[in-house]
Amino acid sequence: MSTDRAVRGPAAPALQVRGLTVAFGGGRRRPPVPVVRGVDLTLRRGEVLGLVGESGAGKTLTALSLLGLAPPGARVGGSVRLLGEEMLGRPERELAGLRGRRIAMVFQDPLHAFTPVLRVGDQIAEALRIHERPRPGRESALRRAVELLDSVGVPEPSRAARALPHQLSGGMLQRAMIAMAVANRPAVLVADEPTSALDVTVQAQVLETLAAARRETGAALLLVTHDLGVVAGAADRVAVLYAGRVVETGPVEAVLRRPRMPYTVGLLGAVPRPDTRTPPTPVPGTAPAPGAVGPGCPFAARCPLAEPECRAAEPPLTGVDSPSRTAPAAPDAHTAACRRIPAVRLRSAADLFGRPPTDGDMDTGDTAAKPTDGDMDTGDTAAKPTDGDMDRGAAERGPALPAGPWRRAGGAPAHAGSPAVSASSADGTTPAGGPAADVVLSVSGLARSYRSTRLLRRGPEVRAVEHVDLEVRRGQTLALVGESGAGKSTTLLEIAALAAPQAGRVEVLGRDTALLSRRAARELRTAVQLVPQDPMSSLDPRMPVGDIVAEPLHAARVPPAVVAARVPRLLTQVGLRPADADGYPHQFSGGQRQRVAIARALAVGPALLLLDEPVSALDVSVQAGILDLLLRLKRSLGPAYLLVSHDLAVVRQLADRVSVMYAGRTVETGGVTEVFGRPRHPYTRALLSAVPLPDPVAERSRRRIVLPAAPGPLPHAVSGCAFRARCPVQAVLSAAQLRRCAAETPRTRAAGPADHTVSCHFPDDFPHDERPGPVRRP
Repeated sequence: MSTDRAVRGPAAPALQVRGLTVAFGGGRRRPPVPVVRGVDLTLRRGEVLGLVGESGAGKTLTALSLLGLAPPGARVGGSVRLLGEEMLGRPERELAGLRGRRIAMVFQDPLHAFTPVLRVGDQIAEALRIHERPRPGRESALRRAVELLDSVGVPEPSRAARALPHQLSGGMLQRAMIAMAVANRPAVLVADEPTSALDVTVQAQVLETLAAARRETGAALLLVTHDLGVVAGAADRVAVLYAGRVVETGPVEAVLRRPRMPYTVGLLGAVPRPDTRTPPTPVPGTAPAPGAVGPGCPFAARCPLAEPECRAAEPPLTGVDSPSRTAPAAPDAHTAACRRIPAVRLRSAADLFGRPPTDGDMDTGDTAAKPTDGDMDTGDTAAKPTDGDMDRGAAERGPALPAGPWRRAGGAPAHAGSPAVSASSADGTTPAGGPAADVVLSVSGLARSYRSTRLLRRGPEVRAVEHVDLEVRRGQTLALVGESGAGKSTTLLEIAALAAPQAGRVEVLGRDTALLSRRAARELRTAVQLVPQDPMSSLDPRMPVGDIVAEPLHAARVPPAVVAARVPRLLTQVGLRPADADGYPHQFSGGQRQRVAIARALAVGPALLLLDEPVSALDVSVQAGILDLLLRLKRSLGPAYLLVSHDLAVVRQLADRVSVMYAGRTVETGGVTEVFGRPRHPYTRALLSAVPLPDPVAERSRRRIVLPAAPGPLPHAVSGCAFRARCPVQAVLSAAQLRRCAAETPRTRAAGPADHTVSCHFPDDFPHDERPGPVRRP
């Protein structure tokens, strides 16, 4: 454990939860539906307890219930003792006096937690004036609010205190939320997904802020998150929640390195890692819906080790070293709710749930059977198509599709089955010449700016993209990575427009988009298809899934008979059933809706798929299934992928090459193995160091670069290196080198083997394994 942990003692726990239950509904003829089912937690002073699990496990509802903030209609039972005093059953007036003073919460979405019409400083000051005695004056409270903002690392705290919530960035607003939570030095902090919507660099800043605030106040922290890497780096102990119940708990190193519950094993195996290219293993099936838990283990339907006894009675938490006994009372004990603890030892997720497929495997989708029509909204499970289904689907892809430069005679895509699909090496490089060298997309000098408006007046010009160069070859995946505001999505939209860019050049399959006629652009559009970040917002809720998938085929004027035969094959290819064509989007889970979006994009046999954060909104186990699907489709059908993602672990598993963007410019490009293994730009090194690893030992032993906050959008072109104000290398440069960084924009230069390039003045002066600055650990 890290050295900044509070000293443990025999004092009473800061928070003790016993048998917490939360149920909804119920009436004369219907029993209440249990969502949280007997949760036990112990949180000692100065300790960090991680509460993890998939969406719907009951994490947030548990956290809200601790503060008396359960939604209306919730029936809360059990015991919640804060500093030895019972919280449940207290009048609302008494709870309001405790919230913010003895227990405080950092909400997942600070923009919704702050009142939008009050200034940030006033809201922090209000928390001080409500709870402090003697009550401070307004001016005194405002001064204290500015001090709190400064203590959590908000730049220009006086200015931030005068700002309205929407005027601050997500990271700054989350820091302000932490400042308000610790204002009255509570004994317990509850943080509900405090970093889920943030970039990895901002996530590192917020976690550092949260750790510093906890050290300053001595508060215990309940960290609710789905990110096992965050838990590995920040928590002392961890509790894994499944179907409303704790199924494994113990010291974080024991649980994450030696899990004994099959669900925990699967959860860890489904997490993509940035330090190795090992495909994540999807966990089959989905968790039972609230109220649908049977008498036995709720994970039995998904567990490969389940026995008849597992379905007869729900197992209690037992010590992993003595599985025949019920759980000991010590909070530090490693316990799991499983009858097969000895059988789980030394088994990985691949051993339990099946190893990731090899290149020869053709099946797609999740590994469990598809639910019935009545259960379509309960999970992301699907029957896998057979090899013959995949082959027939590829053969039927489009004899009637319009002819295009990317298709061979007969209508088959030129990239399908070509040597280009397998010609890429592990680091994304391809041999010169031959089909593998064919370029699907080429972008050079791309720039895009927008004119903002303020109260119906034209504001300053904002440069979203300054200078982007990229190239995507057949059968390859190029990933665009960078923080929010780097220009990734703008670059993707400029490519998808198939129109003349403001500046620069975009070529798709050798054709300059600036020179396309309307007819040529319409024909070329079937070669470039988009998979959006949020499939629900792109799927018409009034249309059946079959019509949604068929829509691109109708737009391409494909005969109805061919469309009718093609849609079932497309659904099968993405791991859905042909019968699902009659369902509507709201009847499917998030992962299934993303499969529908992928099927729609594949309908016209594109040469290039634009993937805009395709798994960012999905649970880790569902995410693993979608990543597996995308890898299989690329092997079998051969499209090129342009992937936009902020998740570098996903990029490591899916991409062949990576292009790092900062402030609208490409700063480093190369094979994913080379860039991840030997990053040359300081910004790339900072990004990679900020990605948490789901391994407590590895996560806490490595050094991390915590960058200062990023500036806002640039209103005009800046001279010199745009990263210099945040660059950790600046502290050790000479005066002449600093002047060069300030005056001269770095040019792209070769940085290593193959096509590894970097835009930095001094990449050779600082080896890739150097980490300037202090080591700071939550």
